[in-house]
Amino acid sequence: MAYVLKTLNSWFWWENLWMPANCTWADLEDHDGVVFPKPYQLYATIPYAFVMLMVRFLIERYIAIPLAKALGIKNVTRVKPQPNAVLEKYFRKCTKHPSQSEIQGLAKKCNWTVHLVEKWFRRRRNLELPTMLQKFQEACWRFSFYLTSSIAGFIFLYDKPWFYDIWQVWVGYPSQSLLLSQYWYYMAEISFYWSLLFTLGTDIKRKDFMAHVIHHLAAIVLMACSWCGNYVRIGTLVMIVHDTADFWLESAKMFNYARWEKTCNALFIIFSVVFFITRLILFPFWILRGTLYLPTFYSSTIVIAYFIFNGQLLILQGLHLYWGYFVLKILNKFLFLKDLKDDRSDDEEEDSLTDNEECTKNGSKNGCGLSRHQFLNNNH
Repeated sequence: MAYVLKTLNSWFWWENLWMPANCTWADLEDHDGVVFPKPYQLYATIPYAFVMLMVRFLIERYIAIPLAKALGIKNVTRVKPQPNAVLEKYFRKCTKHPSQSEIQGLAKKCNWTVHLVEKWFRRRRNLELPTMLQKFQEACWRFSFYLTSSIAGFIFLYDKPWFYDIWQVWVGYPSQSLLLSQYWYYMAEISFYWSLLFTLGTDIKRKDFMAHVIHHLAAIVLMACSWCGNYVRIGTLVMIVHDTADFWLESAKMFNYARWEKTCNALFIIFSVVFFITRLILFPFWILRGTLYLPTFYSSTIVIAYFIFNGQLLILQGLHLYWGYFVLKILNKFLFLKDLKDDRSDDEEEDSLTDNEECTKNGSKNGCGLSRHQFLNNNH
């Protein structure tokens, strides 16, 4: 086993995989005040992730909750269903949404009325659904991070030549000194995604749970590999391009949960504009141009890492096009269709109900509209 691990380690750090011709790892050793990124520094992102969790707790507790109350979001206390071992077992092992025939069979088995069984399942499902306050708290935390990272990223990059001239990304590579601002920018971003992985079990569970796991792991791997190969300049550009759109989406979510229709609409439009500029214009014609085309001018030998990183970035661009299609579709309905009904999923309808509101289940509408409401309840 030790031999296998040693072999894999030697393959992973094979210089021909990472470095241009005539360059070795010795060229990235600190000398004469010049500092380079080191792989072992990535271990620090784990404890930093727990610091992120502490910051998240403080923001959700002392900022998100008071802000939610100010916006009119109430912490709804759901009524627990009457204890019933038969229904609980059926709920856990069979289905959370029994058919009418199944409900009738359970009613006979429990000696209950069909109405009581339906109410029991509705209340039991509601116990597992997040409240609007919980959704608001999570969106507030993400908004806080993305806004802070966007501002910090701009401060770190505005005076750097490669922020304006993409050619400068490869000037002097791989002997590009690591700046303190780049170190903390990377540590914060990687730690944030570690913290999201750590809280997947307690965060709001959505239908795309596995997609979240894959996305967070892919983000960590991409940033970690770019750190090891000293692709830090282009890495920071990729991060700021993505963060600048995300905080607009999270802010739209917050006002969506608060039912501030006009504010939600305005923020969603701003998000859409920023999304198309950053993800569908800047990313392919600025970032991908800098990673696919420009390296061929600085090196006659293309390393394997060139194909690995660009492959991941091209997949990322494919996701941008996929989400861009949905954003465009939502904007089309929002701008050109006057009658937008709330066509939320059953879980979301039940999430907004209390026992006193059961009789008005079909009467509620949401100002943020059909597909936009569903989009805002998705993290990516």
